[in-house]
Amino acid sequence: MSERALSRFEKYLTLWVLLAIIAGTLVGWLFPGLSVLLNRLSYAEVSIPIAICLFLMMFPIMVKIDFSSVKDAARNAKPVGLTLVVNWLIKPFTMYAIAYFFLGYLFKDLIGGTEIIRGGEVATYRASMSGAILLGIAPCTAMVLMWGYLARGNDALTLVMVAVNSLLMLVLYAPLGGFLLSVNKMPIPWVTILLSVLIYVGLPLISGYYTRKKILQKKGLDYFNAVFLHRLTPVAIIALLTTLVVLFVLKGEIIINKPFDIVLIAIPLFVQTVFIFTIAYLAARFLRLRYVDAAPAAMIGASNHFEVAIATAVMLFGLNSGAAVATVVGVLIEVPVMLMLVRFCLRTEGWFSK
Repeated sequence: MSERALSRFEKYLTLWVLLAIIAGTLVGWLFPGLSVLLNRLSYAEVSIPIAICLFLMMFPIMVKIDFSSVKDAARNAKPVGLTLVVNWLIKPFTMYAIAYFFLGYLFKDLIGGTEIIRGGEVATYRASMSGAILLGIAPCTAMVLMWGYLARGNDALTLVMVAVNSLLMLVLYAPLGGFLLSVNKMPIPWVTILLSVLIYVGLPLISGYYTRKKILQKKGLDYFNAVFLHRLTPVAIIALLTTLVVLFVLKGEIIINKPFDIVLIAIPLFVQTVFIFTIAYLAARFLRLRYVDAAPAAMIGASNHFEVAIATAVMLFGLNSGAAVATVVGVLIEVPVMLMLVRFCLRTEGWFSK
């Protein structure tokens, strides 16, 4: 892996993210009709504007991957196995325990009110717990490729781990959700999952592969590295910031109207994210993984597939339920928290071998 110099966008990314969050929130609050319009531009709970932004975010990363190294990455069993253990044997159950402690015990009286779900009355704190659990059993969106890239991780291995976990989610999401939520015949948003994998992984992967292949054939490696990648580098960061603006436009009214509830729900989600990252990162060090493998392996455990969680919460509990709000909070804290973890990885790179 070649050393990556931080671009101006990457160097001040935290500032740009903060400005994007503020701008999106204010626009969503001042112009609620815009969020209604953007919400209509969706299919199977997959937002078309966000899908376009995420494609533009993933494409530059996919183009930079040397696809001949993907086969070698697939044979690297330790980091792949680590993500599977963390994502499916640890993370769902720690999320349940943390959500229960904070939302079902510590903040129980602060998240007041009741909701009507399936014709029955349910306490709002219980609905919020359910939303947090749905996030905990939906691991790793394709945005992990961005976090792994910023942390100077192994992009090829990250791609393999995202693909494996995405396929497992098709099999394990419904049983785990049904068990932890005690919901019989829990509905699973198959279309949402399949579209998410196709749009966020499949399309950028295929287009990145063929773009790289054609440019290398026609222009050569020197042109690809010195000219093409130089022009393409800012695209992923701009797409990330645009995604944030759109997300916060969609949720700006909720943030302004329910700031206290959002803060309370954000606390256990933050604790869970840092806790899972810590487990995976320390386990990677114990397993003597290289830094380029350890960083993305820990990132995948910490990240959540919020599109699937939101879609399931809406199907189970309703659009305006506490569960849906909790999954939205997962979206709101994802980028700032993951950026914090990226910085931590970069500062602790010396813990691992090269």
